[in-house]
Amino acid sequence: MDQTQFLYAALVALLVGLTLAYFALLAWTPPPLYELPSEKRYRAPKDPETLRQLPSVHDAASLDLSVIIPAYNETKRLPSMLSSTLEHLASFPKRSFEILIVDDGSSDGTAAAALKLAGNEYPDADIRVVQLEHNRGKGGAVRHGMLHARGGRLLMADADGASRFADVELLLEALDAIAPADSDASAVVIGSRAHLVKTEAVVKRSALRNFLMYGLHTVLRIAGVGHVSDTQCGFKLFSRAAARALFPRQHLATWIFDVELLLLAKTLGIPVAEVPVTWHEVAGSKLSVVRDSLQMLRDLLILRANQLLRRWGETEDRLKTD
Repeated sequence: MDQTQFLYAALVALLVGLTLAYFALLAWTPPPLYELPSEKRYRAPKDPETLRQLPSVHDAASLDLSVIIPAYNETKRLPSMLSSTLEHLASFPKRSFEILIVDDGSSDGTAAAALKLAGNEYPDADIRVVQLEHNRGKGGAVRHGMLHARGGRLLMADADGASRFADVELLLEALDAIAPADSDASAVVIGSRAHLVKTEAVVKRSALRNFLMYGLHTVLRIAGVGHVSDTQCGFKLFSRAAARALFPRQHLATWIFDVELLLLAKTLGIPVAEVPVTWHEVAGSKLSVVRDSLQMLRDLLILRANQLLRRWGETEDRLKTD
């Protein structure tokens, strides 16, 4: 084979490879996120049989703080988390709040258990329970709650209670410094566990889990979020303006959704601050270390490829409904 034939063959192979990669991207790209009619309604503990219409994040804020709790099969861990959350919030009586629990298609009766628990233990608290018909993934549940919250500040908090809820005061203080509550400024403050890397909370985890953690951090730096030390902590606070800008544009519902939000914030010029928080490992994690790490890597490639090819525009409004 002469040089011309070699170059021609290499060009054909490259074109075939790029074509196959593009079709693989099309096949792996998830469909648009959507909401079913039943998911636009919620139940309250005082009258759990009545379905009420959810508001929109595009409405004006009607209270100070929304706490969005994504929950998938969390009947065992949710009671402790709710207890610590409401105990802390009760110490700030002048701050109005709501707790929005989004049951992500659970099979263990999480929604019913949450309503019963709230009705028996916290009858006066503003707790709303939304039930998704199908399991979407944590990112889908968080997005749904954020799109229907009423607060001027919107907090995402995991149902396992791994992050100390009282540290929300640190996040609120940092957010107020960037985007005052009486303004319409956009900002995000995320809880960070980066300061715990050398402590027993992380060191005692399995060698495989720590290896994958460091590997993910390396990949994330390459992907463009190296400025954030801890992208995956489930304790993040958004101004209402930031929530309006980010969540309608979210595409991914899987574990990597945090990274998508941070990349969107970077693209849109929304400031992101990190605040160290107290965190501890809680038994019962839904994360499968190897499987979900590989899925996160795949989804990160899908995310960046769609963004670079401008199939996912930074300014498109993707609030889909059925």
